[in-house]
Amino acid sequence: MNCATQKKVALVTGSAGFIGYHISRKLLDEGWRVVGLDCMSDYYEVSLKERRESILLKSDYYRSVHAKVEEPGLLIKLFKEEMPEVVIHLAAQAGVRYSIENPRAYLESNIVGTFELLEAARAYPPKHMLLASTSSAYGANKEMPYKETDKSDHQLSFYAATKKSTENMAHSYAHLFNMPITMFRFFTVYGPWGRPDMAMFKFTKAILAGEKIDVYNHGNMSRDFTYIDDLVLGIRLLIDSAVPSDQETVGSVRNENKSPVAPFRVVNIGNSRPEKLLDFINAIEIATGHEAKINWMPIQPGDVPATWADTSLLADLTNFTPKTDLAVGVKKFVDWYTKFHKVM
Repeated sequence: MNCATQKKVALVTGSAGFIGYHISRKLLDEGWRVVGLDCMSDYYEVSLKERRESILLKSDYYRSVHAKVEEPGLLIKLFKEEMPEVVIHLAAQAGVRYSIENPRAYLESNIVGTFELLEAARAYPPKHMLLASTSSAYGANKEMPYKETDKSDHQLSFYAATKKSTENMAHSYAHLFNMPITMFRFFTVYGPWGRPDMAMFKFTKAILAGEKIDVYNHGNMSRDFTYIDDLVLGIRLLIDSAVPSDQETVGSVRNENKSPVAPFRVVNIGNSRPEKLLDFINAIEIATGHEAKINWMPIQPGDVPATWADTSLLADLTNFTPKTDLAVGVKKFVDWYTKFHKVM
Protein backbone atom coordinates (compact mmCIF):
# COMPACT_ATOMS: atom_id res chain seq x y z
CA MET A 1 0.00 0.00 0.00
CA ASN A 2 1.51 3.35 -1.01
CA CYS A 3 1.59 6.48 1.13
CA ALA A 4 -1.27 8.10 -0.77
CA THR A 5 -3.72 5.30 0.05
CA GLN A 6 -2.74 5.46 3.72
CA LYS A 7 -3.73 9.11 4.01
CA LYS A 8 -7.08 10.13 5.38
CA VAL A 9 -9.37 11.21 2.55
CA ALA A 10 -11.62 14.26 2.65
CA LEU A 11 -14.10 15.24 -0.03
CA VAL A 12 -14.53 19.01 -0.22
CA THR A 13 -17.30 20.31 -2.47
CA GLY A 14 -16.91 23.88 -3.70
CA SER A 15 -13.16 23.42 -3.28
CA ALA A 16 -12.16 26.27 -5.62
CA GLY A 17 -14.45 28.67 -3.78
CA PHE A 18 -13.37 31.09 -1.07
CA ILE A 19 -13.96 28.85 1.95
CA GLY A 20 -13.40 25.58 0.09
CA TYR A 21 -9.95 26.69 -1.01
CA HIS A 22 -8.88 27.60 2.51
CA ILE A 23 -10.18 24.42 4.18
CA SER A 24 -8.62 22.30 1.41
CA ARG A 25 -5.25 23.97 2.01
CA LYS A 26 -5.60 23.39 5.74
CA LEU A 27 -6.25 19.68 5.27
CA LEU A 28 -3.46 19.25 2.72
CA ASP A 29 -1.04 20.96 5.09
CA GLU A 30 -2.06 18.46 7.78
CA GLY A 31 -1.33 15.50 5.51
CA TRP A 32 -4.80 14.64 4.26
CA ARG A 33 -5.59 13.64 0.70
CA VAL A 34 -8.27 15.99 -0.59
CA VAL A 35 -10.73 15.32 -3.39
CA GLY A 36 -12.00 18.69 -4.54
CA LEU A 37 -15.25 19.01 -6.47
CA ASP A 38 -16.11 22.33 -8.09
CA CYS A 39 -18.07 23.25 -11.21
CA MET A 40 -16.11 26.51 -11.64
CA SER A 41 -19.35 28.45 -12.21
CA ASP A 42 -19.23 31.96 -13.64
CA TYR A 43 -21.25 33.54 -10.79
CA TYR A 44 -18.09 35.58 -10.31
CA GLU A 45 -14.74 35.66 -12.10
CA VAL A 46 -13.67 32.10 -12.93
CA SER A 47 -10.07 33.30 -13.09
CA LEU A 48 -10.06 33.80 -9.31
CA LYS A 49 -11.23 30.22 -8.79
CA GLU A 50 -8.60 29.01 -11.23
CA ARG A 51 -5.88 30.85 -9.29
CA ARG A 52 -7.03 29.27 -6.03
CA GLU A 53 -7.18 25.82 -7.60
CA SER A 54 -3.75 26.18 -9.17
CA ILE A 55 -2.29 26.51 -5.66
CA LEU A 56 -4.12 23.39 -4.46
CA LEU A 57 -2.92 21.43 -7.49
CA LYS A 58 0.69 21.97 -6.42
CA SER A 59 0.06 19.16 -3.94
CA ASP A 60 0.32 15.59 -5.20
CA TYR A 61 -2.48 14.73 -2.80
CA TYR A 62 -5.11 16.99 -4.30
CA ARG A 63 -7.51 15.62 -6.90
CA SER A 64 -9.62 18.11 -8.82
CA VAL A 65 -13.01 17.18 -10.26
CA HIS A 66 -14.89 19.75 -12.33
CA ALA A 67 -18.61 18.99 -12.21
CA LYS A 68 -21.87 20.14 -10.65
CA VAL A 69 -22.95 18.55 -7.37
CA GLU A 70 -26.45 18.20 -8.75
CA GLU A 71 -25.31 16.07 -11.70
CA PRO A 72 -27.21 12.76 -11.28
CA GLY A 73 -24.98 9.88 -10.20
CA LEU A 74 -21.77 11.90 -10.13
CA LEU A 75 -21.33 11.96 -6.35
CA ILE A 76 -22.22 8.33 -5.79
CA LYS A 77 -19.54 7.41 -8.35
CA LEU A 78 -17.03 9.67 -6.61
CA PHE A 79 -17.86 8.25 -3.18
CA LYS A 80 -17.39 4.72 -4.50
CA GLU A 81 -14.00 5.59 -6.01
CA GLU A 82 -12.61 7.55 -3.08
CA MET A 83 -14.49 6.31 0.03
CA PRO A 84 -14.00 9.64 1.85
CA GLU A 85 -13.67 9.49 5.61
CA VAL A 86 -14.88 13.07 5.96
CA VAL A 87 -17.09 15.20 3.70
CA ILE A 88 -17.17 19.00 3.85
CA HIS A 89 -20.02 20.24 1.70
CA LEU A 90 -19.58 23.88 0.70
CA ALA A 91 -20.77 23.82 -2.91
CA ALA A 92 -23.83 26.04 -3.25
CA GLN A 93 -25.25 28.91 -5.17
CA ALA A 94 -24.43 31.81 -2.86
CA GLY A 95 -25.77 35.33 -2.48
CA VAL A 96 -28.95 36.68 -0.95
CA ARG A 97 -29.68 39.23 -3.68
CA TYR A 98 -29.01 36.99 -6.68
CA SER A 99 -31.56 34.50 -5.31
CA ILE A 100 -34.27 37.03 -6.16
CA GLU A 101 -33.12 37.19 -9.78
CA ASN A 102 -32.36 33.52 -10.39
CA PRO A 103 -34.04 31.29 -7.79
CA ARG A 104 -33.80 28.16 -9.93
CA ALA A 105 -30.01 28.17 -9.60
CA TYR A 106 -30.47 27.88 -5.82
CA LEU A 107 -33.03 25.12 -6.13
CA GLU A 108 -30.73 23.05 -8.33
CA SER A 109 -27.39 23.61 -6.63
CA ASN A 110 -28.44 23.89 -3.00
CA ILE A 111 -31.36 21.49 -2.71
CA VAL A 112 -30.85 18.99 -5.54
CA GLY A 113 -27.07 19.06 -5.04
CA THR A 114 -27.41 18.32 -1.32
CA PHE A 115 -29.87 15.50 -2.11
CA GLU A 116 -27.30 13.91 -4.43
CA LEU A 117 -24.67 14.20 -1.70
CA LEU A 118 -26.89 12.60 0.93
CA GLU A 119 -27.77 9.74 -1.39
CA ALA A 120 -24.09 9.10 -2.08
CA ALA A 121 -23.33 9.12 1.64
CA ARG A 122 -26.19 6.73 2.23
CA ALA A 123 -24.56 4.25 -0.17
CA TYR A 124 -20.97 4.79 1.03
CA PRO A 125 -21.14 6.28 4.55
CA PRO A 126 -18.28 8.54 5.67
CA LYS A 127 -17.41 8.85 9.36
CA HIS A 128 -18.58 12.45 9.52
CA MET A 129 -20.28 14.90 7.19
CA LEU A 130 -20.08 18.67 7.73
CA LEU A 131 -22.52 20.71 5.67
CA ALA A 132 -22.48 24.48 5.30
CA SER A 133 -25.59 26.41 6.24
CA THR A 134 -25.84 30.14 6.87
CA SER A 135 -26.62 32.76 9.49
CA SER A 136 -29.38 33.85 7.10
CA ALA A 137 -31.31 30.79 8.29
CA TYR A 138 -32.24 32.76 11.42
CA GLY A 139 -34.31 35.00 9.16
CA ALA A 140 -36.74 37.30 10.94
CA ASN A 141 -35.49 36.41 14.43
CA LYS A 142 -34.85 39.60 16.39
CA GLU A 143 -33.55 38.20 19.66
CA MET A 144 -29.75 38.20 19.70
CA PRO A 145 -27.25 36.71 19.86
CA TYR A 146 -28.56 33.95 17.62
CA LYS A 147 -28.52 30.55 19.34
CA GLU A 148 -28.68 27.24 17.51
CA THR A 149 -31.75 26.31 19.57
CA ASP A 150 -33.66 29.40 18.39
CA LYS A 151 -36.63 28.80 16.14
CA SER A 152 -35.70 29.51 12.55
CA ASP A 153 -38.90 29.24 10.54
CA HIS A 154 -39.11 32.62 8.84
CA GLN A 155 -36.33 33.00 6.28
CA LEU A 156 -36.32 36.30 4.38
CA SER A 157 -34.67 35.21 1.13
CA PHE A 158 -34.94 32.20 -1.14
CA TYR A 159 -31.23 31.59 -0.60
CA ALA A 160 -31.81 31.27 3.15
CA ALA A 161 -34.87 29.10 2.56
CA THR A 162 -32.87 26.65 0.46
CA LYS A 163 -30.12 26.43 3.08
CA LYS A 164 -32.63 25.82 5.88
CA SER A 165 -34.17 23.15 3.66
CA THR A 166 -30.81 21.40 3.41
CA GLU A 167 -30.65 21.33 7.21
CA ASN A 168 -34.02 19.57 7.31
CA MET A 169 -33.01 17.15 4.56
CA ALA A 170 -29.76 16.31 6.33
CA HIS A 171 -31.57 15.71 9.62
CA SER A 172 -33.91 13.21 8.00
CA TYR A 173 -31.00 11.25 6.51
CA ALA A 174 -29.11 11.36 9.81
CA HIS A 175 -32.17 9.87 11.50
CA LEU A 176 -33.05 7.29 8.87
CA PHE A 177 -29.52 6.03 8.17
CA ASN A 178 -27.64 6.87 11.40
CA MET A 179 -25.31 9.27 9.54
CA PRO A 180 -23.29 11.65 11.78
CA ILE A 181 -23.92 15.13 10.37
CA THR A 182 -22.89 18.57 11.58
CA MET A 183 -24.45 21.63 9.97
CA PHE A 184 -22.45 24.80 10.55
CA ARG A 185 -24.01 28.25 10.22
CA PHE A 186 -21.32 30.80 9.46
CA PHE A 187 -21.51 34.57 9.78
CA THR A 188 -20.23 37.07 7.14
CA VAL A 189 -16.86 35.54 6.30
CA TYR A 190 -14.10 37.74 4.91
CA GLY A 191 -10.37 37.55 4.24
CA PRO A 192 -7.75 36.93 1.53
CA TRP A 193 -9.05 35.21 -1.64
CA GLY A 194 -12.58 36.35 -0.75
CA ARG A 195 -15.52 36.53 -3.15
CA PRO A 196 -15.77 39.64 -5.37
CA ASP A 197 -19.51 39.91 -4.70
CA MET A 198 -18.98 40.36 -0.95
CA ALA A 199 -18.83 43.79 0.72
CA MET A 200 -15.19 43.48 1.77
CA PHE A 201 -14.02 42.97 -1.81
CA LYS A 202 -16.45 45.44 -3.41
CA PHE A 203 -15.78 48.22 -0.91
CA THR A 204 -12.00 47.85 -1.08
CA LYS A 205 -12.02 47.87 -4.88
CA ALA A 206 -14.24 50.96 -5.08
CA ILE A 207 -12.47 52.91 -2.33
CA LEU A 208 -9.07 52.38 -3.94
CA ALA A 209 -10.50 53.48 -7.29
CA GLY A 210 -12.11 56.60 -5.79
CA GLU A 211 -15.58 55.33 -6.67
CA LYS A 212 -18.74 55.48 -4.56
CA ILE A 213 -19.86 52.48 -2.52
CA ASP A 214 -23.53 51.59 -1.97
CA VAL A 215 -24.31 51.48 1.75
CA TYR A 216 -27.72 49.98 2.45
CA ASN A 217 -30.25 50.84 5.15
CA HIS A 218 -28.46 54.19 5.32
CA GLY A 219 -25.63 52.52 7.22
CA ASN A 220 -27.84 51.20 10.02
CA MET A 221 -26.49 47.67 9.67
CA SER A 222 -24.29 45.46 11.80
CA ARG A 223 -22.68 42.13 11.07
CA ASP A 224 -20.82 39.45 12.98
CA PHE A 225 -17.76 39.55 10.71
CA THR A 226 -15.78 36.29 10.80
CA TYR A 227 -12.19 36.13 9.58
CA ILE A 228 -11.53 33.22 7.22
CA ASP A 229 -8.77 31.61 9.33
CA ASP A 230 -11.12 31.47 12.32
CA LEU A 231 -13.86 29.85 10.27
CA VAL A 232 -11.48 27.26 8.82
CA LEU A 233 -10.10 26.35 12.23
CA GLY A 234 -13.62 26.02 13.57
CA ILE A 235 -14.55 23.64 10.74
CA ARG A 236 -11.34 21.67 11.18
CA LEU A 237 -11.92 21.19 14.90
CA LEU A 238 -15.53 20.15 14.30
CA ILE A 239 -14.29 17.32 12.07
CA ASP A 240 -13.04 15.66 15.24
CA SER A 241 -16.33 16.26 17.06
CA ALA A 242 -18.58 13.90 15.15
CA VAL A 243 -22.06 13.71 16.61
CA PRO A 244 -22.45 10.58 18.75
CA SER A 245 -25.16 8.20 17.61
CA ASP A 246 -25.86 7.01 21.17
CA GLN A 247 -29.03 8.85 22.14
CA GLU A 248 -28.06 8.63 25.81
CA THR A 249 -25.37 11.27 25.24
CA VAL A 250 -27.90 14.03 24.58
CA GLY A 251 -27.14 16.93 26.89
CA SER A 252 -23.65 15.69 27.78
CA VAL A 253 -22.15 18.92 26.47
CA ARG A 254 -23.31 22.25 27.88
CA ASN A 255 -25.62 24.00 25.40
CA GLU A 256 -25.61 20.85 23.26
CA ASN A 257 -28.42 20.96 20.70
CA LYS A 258 -28.01 17.47 19.31
CA SER A 259 -31.17 16.07 17.81
CA PRO A 260 -33.00 13.69 20.17
CA VAL A 261 -33.58 11.27 17.29
CA ALA A 262 -30.47 11.52 15.11
CA PRO A 263 -26.67 12.01 15.19
CA PHE A 264 -27.20 15.56 13.98
CA ARG A 265 -26.58 19.07 15.25
CA VAL A 266 -26.24 22.68 14.12
CA VAL A 267 -23.25 24.79 15.21
CA ASN A 268 -22.70 28.54 14.81
CA ILE A 269 -19.28 29.76 13.68
CA GLY A 270 -18.96 33.52 14.13
CA ASN A 271 -16.88 36.13 15.88
CA SER A 272 -19.44 36.60 18.69
CA ARG A 273 -19.22 40.35 18.21
CA PRO A 274 -21.47 42.42 15.95
CA GLU A 275 -19.69 45.32 14.24
CA LYS A 276 -21.39 48.39 12.81
CA LEU A 277 -21.17 48.57 9.03
CA LEU A 278 -19.74 52.08 9.24
CA ASP A 279 -16.96 50.83 11.54
CA PHE A 280 -16.24 48.13 8.98
CA ILE A 281 -15.95 50.78 6.26
CA ASN A 282 -13.75 52.90 8.51
CA ALA A 283 -11.39 49.93 8.99
CA ILE A 284 -11.06 49.68 5.19
CA GLU A 285 -10.37 53.42 4.97
CA ILE A 286 -7.59 53.11 7.53
CA ALA A 287 -6.08 50.02 5.86
CA THR A 288 -6.14 51.59 2.38
CA GLY A 289 -5.36 55.16 3.38
CA HIS A 290 -8.30 56.33 1.25
CA GLU A 291 -11.60 57.89 2.25
CA ALA A 292 -14.82 56.20 1.20
CA LYS A 293 -17.37 58.02 -0.96
CA ILE A 294 -20.79 56.79 0.06
CA ASN A 295 -24.04 56.40 -1.81
CA TRP A 296 -26.71 55.97 0.91
CA MET A 297 -29.34 53.39 -0.01
CA PRO A 298 -32.49 51.83 1.54
CA ILE A 299 -32.32 48.26 2.82
CA GLN A 300 -32.54 45.62 0.10
CA PRO A 301 -35.24 42.93 -0.12
CA GLY A 302 -34.25 39.75 1.73
CA ASP A 303 -31.56 41.48 3.79
CA VAL A 304 -31.48 41.67 7.60
CA PRO A 305 -30.24 44.70 9.55
CA ALA A 306 -28.09 42.75 12.02
CA THR A 307 -26.47 39.39 12.79
CA TRP A 308 -24.76 38.17 15.95
CA ALA A 309 -23.61 34.63 16.76
CA ASP A 310 -23.72 32.86 20.08
CA THR A 311 -20.68 30.57 19.77
CA SER A 312 -20.78 28.92 23.18
CA LEU A 313 -21.59 25.54 21.63
CA LEU A 314 -18.57 25.77 19.31
CA ALA A 315 -16.41 26.60 22.33
CA ASP A 316 -17.78 23.66 24.31
CA LEU A 317 -17.23 21.21 21.47
CA THR A 318 -13.80 22.41 20.33
CA ASN A 319 -12.38 24.65 23.07
CA PHE A 320 -12.07 27.34 20.40
CA THR A 321 -13.73 30.73 19.99
CA PRO A 322 -13.06 32.90 16.90
CA LYS A 323 -11.50 36.18 18.00
CA THR A 324 -9.69 37.94 15.14
CA ASP A 325 -10.08 41.69 15.60
CA LEU A 326 -11.87 43.38 12.71
CA ALA A 327 -9.09 45.91 12.07
CA VAL A 328 -6.50 43.11 11.94
CA GLY A 329 -8.57 40.99 9.57
CA VAL A 330 -9.41 43.91 7.28
CA LYS A 331 -5.75 44.88 7.01
CA LYS A 332 -4.82 41.31 6.05
CA PHE A 333 -7.45 41.37 3.31
CA VAL A 334 -6.35 44.77 1.99
CA ASP A 335 -2.70 43.65 1.99
CA TRP A 336 -3.66 40.58 -0.04
CA TYR A 337 -5.93 42.56 -2.38
CA THR A 338 -3.32 45.22 -3.21
CA LYS A 339 -0.66 42.60 -3.83
CA PHE A 340 -2.95 40.35 -5.89
CA HIS A 341 -4.25 43.21 -8.05
CA LYS A 342 -0.99 45.19 -8.04
CA VAL A 343 -2.62 48.40 -6.85
CA MET A 344 -1.55 51.20 -4.49
